[in-house]
Amino acid sequence: MGTRVSYPAEVKIKAIEMRLAGIPVKEILEELKIKNKSQLMIWMRWYKAGETQRLHQPVGKQYSYGKGPEYDSEEARLQAENLYLKQQIEVLKKYVELERKWLG
Repeated sequence: MGTRVSYPAEVKIKAIEMRLAGIPVKEILEELKIKNKSQLMIWMRWYKAGETQRLHQPVGKQYSYGKGPEYDSEEARLQAENLYLKQQIEVLKKYVELERKWLG
């Protein structure tokens, strides 16, 4: 697998603007030094779907950045939140236990 290349949001937006202006894909790739035309197609898809916030996300974070997990129901969300809170309590209990061993 090749190395991932991160393009600044300004480059992504400029590429979209150029494509919307009718400039050929090959010319855009050469001018902005974009390695793969599929990358431009992905940015265009995001733009057309109104997902412009994705243009500002780091490489590999496009699907979860700023959203958090999605749940099938309110009950599933509450169960996940309950599990998370229980885990936090367990961590705090362990911390208090370690503190007693060290100080006591």
